[in-house]
Amino acid sequence: MFIKIAIFISLLQHFVTIFCHQYSLDTDTAALLSFKSSITSDPRSRLGDWNEGNGVCNFTGVKCGLKNRRVVYLNLNSSSLVGTISPVLSNLTQLHYLLLVENHFYGTIPSELSSLRNLIEIKLSSNNLQGPIPGSFSVLSQLKLILLNDNDLSGTIPPAFFANCTLLKNINFSQNLGEIPPSLGNATELLNLDVENNTITGELPAETFSKFHELSYLHLSDTHMISHDNNTNLEPFFSALANCSWLEELKLAGLGLGGTLPSSIGELTTNLRTFQLQENRIQGSIPPQVGNMSGLTLLNLSSNFLTEISAEIGKLSRLEQLALSYNFFSEFPVALGQLSFSLSSIDLSHNNLSGPIPEEIGNISVLTYLFLNNNLLSGEIPPSIGRCTLLHKLDLSYNRLTGKVPPDITGLREMRRFLNLSHNQLEGMLPIELSKLENVEEIDLSCNRFNGTIFSQISSCYALKLVNFSNNSIQGVLPESLGDLKSIAVIDFSANERSGPIPPSLKKIKTLTFLNLSSNNFNGMIPTDGIFDLLTNSSDRVKDF
Repeated sequence: MFIKIAIFISLLQHFVTIFCHQYSLDTDTAALLSFKSSITSDPRSRLGDWNEGNGVCNFTGVKCGLKNRRVVYLNLNSSSLVGTISPVLSNLTQLHYLLLVENHFYGTIPSELSSLRNLIEIKLSSNNLQGPIPGSFSVLSQLKLILLNDNDLSGTIPPAFFANCTLLKNINFSQNLGEIPPSLGNATELLNLDVENNTITGELPAETFSKFHELSYLHLSDTHMISHDNNTNLEPFFSALANCSWLEELKLAGLGLGGTLPSSIGELTTNLRTFQLQENRIQGSIPPQVGNMSGLTLLNLSSNFLTEISAEIGKLSRLEQLALSYNFFSEFPVALGQLSFSLSSIDLSHNNLSGPIPEEIGNISVLTYLFLNNNLLSGEIPPSIGRCTLLHKLDLSYNRLTGKVPPDITGLREMRRFLNLSHNQLEGMLPIELSKLENVEEIDLSCNRFNGTIFSQISSCYALKLVNFSNNSIQGVLPESLGDLKSIAVIDFSANERSGPIPPSLKKIKTLTFLNLSSNNFNGMIPTDGIFDLLTNSSDRVKDF
């Protein structure tokens, strides 16, 4: 008798389990079909197989657990779906992953989603969601990742959010208000914190950040936070970050941070690769301790009030990109010549650099971008620059450079984007060596003191889209070979001493959209066809050229 009762109870439990399983599966099906009904547009037919006859575990973007066969995974990223997020999704009580990135969901984030107590990841970024972050999300204690960036969210970050969500590793919010709550310090396993493009205010929370020993990425750019002591002291913040021994990226651009760079930046981990502090109000010098940041590949301190660069910067043997534009530096950091096999980009434009360009610039053999424009540099262009054979962009405009362009410039045969030497005091014949730059797209030598004639070999620069030799003392006739520049869009030879006829070959250039030959001594007939059909003056004689 006892055996029969035991068998009966076992069978009863089995049937109850089957019934509950089927009931739960039906609940999941109903929840997803309700979600589908809230979608007003599905241009990629991602939900085309969402119907009762197909079985919920076979729906596109859906995965079920191996044991309970409940929906545990919903991934509709990049599906171009339009609609609202149905609160009925809260019935998917075994859901671990909710991934709805890059769609067109609008409306608010349903607070009912806080019922998904097993949720590990929620990604709702790059939609059109509005309203606040639901305060009820603070009960999602299993959450490790939350991405809400690139929406139209408003309101404050819920202070209680981090009280229970202590397992968080990745946080990405945007367009929120208020301050970073101190409870964020409870998320001690945090790897990535991104709150860029927010209206978050308050002091940089040094004490909170000091607890993130595993932190790899800290992105606080374009917020309204300030440094300590009424935006005058960066020391507490950088001292706190010394505890973040795995930090790889630090982005603090566009905050308006005040103070000086403290010596404690030298205590930051050597794992740090990216250091961005552009568009702030930082004063003083770049301290010698910068040389301890040996892992840096990108250093951006542009648009500040910095005045001096320590020679220790030459110790950053892995540095690839250096951006120091729009400051008040007066001396070129010669120590950069030591970074011969790493540094590919230098931007020191819009400073007060004076004196000659150092010969050491030629030691940087992998340099591809060099911007020294809008300074007070004088002397001649160093011949050593021809050793920078990988240069794609060179801008030395708006300085006080004198002398001739060195023939060594023929070494820049990989020049692909532009060569800008305009607004200097360069002189001599137009350098025929420029004809060796076959791949360059733009050459600007305007507002100098060049003379002589335009070399016929200019047609060798077959990739040219813009050439500007205006405001010089160039003489002679224009070469017919200009017509062989098949990609040229802009030609400006105005304000020179050109003479003779305008070459008819110019009308062959189908890509030409701007031609300025004014303030010269041309004579003869104006060619017809091509760009010359755009002339509004009905006269066919050269008058104003």
